Amino acid sequence: MTQPPGQQPPQEGFGAPYDPPPNPYGQQPNPYGQPPQQPGPYGAPAQPGPYNAPPQQPGPYGAPSQQPGPYNAPAQPGPYNVPAQPGPYGAPPRTPPGPPPGGSSGGGGFFRGRRGAIVGGALAIALLAGAGVWLATGGSDDPPPGAKASDGPTTPAPEPTGKGEESPGPSDLRGEADGINKLRGKGEAKVLWLQEGGIDLPRNGQSAYGPWFVGDTVVKAMYRTVSAYAVGDGAEKWNLQLPGRMCGAPSQATADGRIVLGVEVGNGDKAMCNGLQMVDLRTGKAGWFKSYRRQGAWDMLSDLAMATNGNTVTVGRTTRTDAFRISDGKVLFGELPGNCQPFGFASGPEGIAAASCQTAEDDHKEQLVERIDPATGKLLWKYKVKKGWQVGQFYSVDPLVVSLEKKEEKGWAIITLNPNGTYRSQLVGGKGEDYRVQCDSDLITGNGNLDNCAGVAADDRTVYLATKPFGADASDSAVDNKVVAFDLATGKPRWRSQAPAGQGMMPLRTENGRLILYVEPESKKGGAIAALPQTGGKPELLLQHPDAGSPTERSLFQPRVVYRDGRSLVMTTFMSGIKDGDEVRAKSLEMFGD
Repeated sequence: MTQPPGQQPPQEGFGAPYDPPPNPYGQQPNPYGQPPQQPGPYGAPAQPGPYNAPPQQPGPYGAPSQQPGPYNAPAQPGPYNVPAQPGPYGAPPRTPPGPPPGGSSGGGGFFRGRRGAIVGGALAIALLAGAGVWLATGGSDDPPPGAKASDGPTTPAPEPTGKGEESPGPSDLRGEADGINKLRGKGEAKVLWLQEGGIDLPRNGQSAYGPWFVGDTVVKAMYRTVSAYAVGDGAEKWNLQLPGRMCGAPSQATADGRIVLGVEVGNGDKAMCNGLQMVDLRTGKAGWFKSYRRQGAWDMLSDLAMATNGNTVTVGRTTRTDAFRISDGKVLFGELPGNCQPFGFASGPEGIAAASCQTAEDDHKEQLVERIDPATGKLLWKYKVKKGWQVGQFYSVDPLVVSLEKKEEKGWAIITLNPNGTYRSQLVGGKGEDYRVQCDSDLITGNGNLDNCAGVAADDRTVYLATKPFGADASDSAVDNKVVAFDLATGKPRWRSQAPAGQGMMPLRTENGRLILYVEPESKKGGAIAALPQTGGKPELLLQHPDAGSPTERSLFQPRVVYRDGRSLVMTTFMSGIKDGDEVRAKSLEMFGD
């Protein structure tokens, strides 16, 4: 590092990222990489943990580490986060491979996410070998430059049937929850309810999308089914069958509970992820359905980056973004003027986007952060990223915190921008620390969204990151994990807070001047929800999950965690099984509360 990153002046009127913070292992800070870690939530000796008193307040998302076991899928460290905080998808083999060594799959690059690495590798070779000219031109079916997004057929989708793909027979989930509750220790919360996957899935398993909360209902979606459950007791409230297999979803619904889901159109090997289905999450009723065109090889092979911005849903891919009005499906914009096109937005009230610019080498390495009116596509401001760097993720949109990557050199940096898009600061890592952030494209269930990250949160003064737990390859008690608070104005660390012995902490979001955390379970210790004040100190316990339920909690694969109204929900992000039918009985949702 030639100069402290946060102290260099903006360049060319745009500002720029500089050398990344120190990374002792020469790779991007994610929950994987070196040093090797046990694939589990770090723990053995059960300890009460250094907590203080417990005020309870609503909040959301994080993720525990897990160990392989007879539960769901091979376990790995997991994630998520939510509203104001950018808050993971895909389809791995039946026995998913180990975690990738790198971090998030940089923005706008070819084959964003895990699916690109698997499908893209083979398919791109075939395309390059047999259709080089088509790759360069986009194919004869492409519309002329500047054409609008496809205003494909808008047709009514199926009504809720109440006959979703369900479990072949009843399970004693209530009995299982009661059995855990009978073994609760003093001060531990109850398991309020459990849900199984309940769906016979294709051979390679499927991603689970959500959860989305609407009033007293929590909604998840998987394969061809969207299901809603009562928050209080887990009773199913409605069940909707989709017209195709799900292939994408925004991290957030609209304020009034509507969402647009990405679905496949067609059957078998000819199915393509180019359909959109609007669903009212309050009632379970399907709204409009339409298809849009995937234009050229780069577009067809890239994952979706979907986002909700007011009454607009954006569908980003490697080369463009199409925007549709959520209320009626009307096309709002497609390809924008100029050679720089957004490849994904972050959900939130404003249209914050990452854009990639065509270069002479056609490498898409010149990138921008932009604010775009989501209703019209009008560019409001742009921030030019330094040449060779790519936009990886939006860690927060208010304040605007952006993760940048330099893939060839495995570089990583976090910058913050002012509301008008000017450079504000770059975070400076402490010497010898490596940070753990999990986003959509980091997960084995990786999708292309730019705003689904766990392990990072921000408020108007501070950005919070968790260090990667060290010592997980030794005894559990050797695990060392901290939350580090960075000053938003200067980028420099302000304080560090140590996690409970043998456990890891993942920032979820900020709320009322404090940081909400998920404390990950270990083999003999349940997970927990805790909080840290803006001044640091010891975590304050808000909700302690029962130690007796640790095996069940740890079986939820790479989960998303939501803390809301004094309850915490843990949801798996992927369902599969070793034997056919395993995924039907595997746990998919677990709710804790007093």
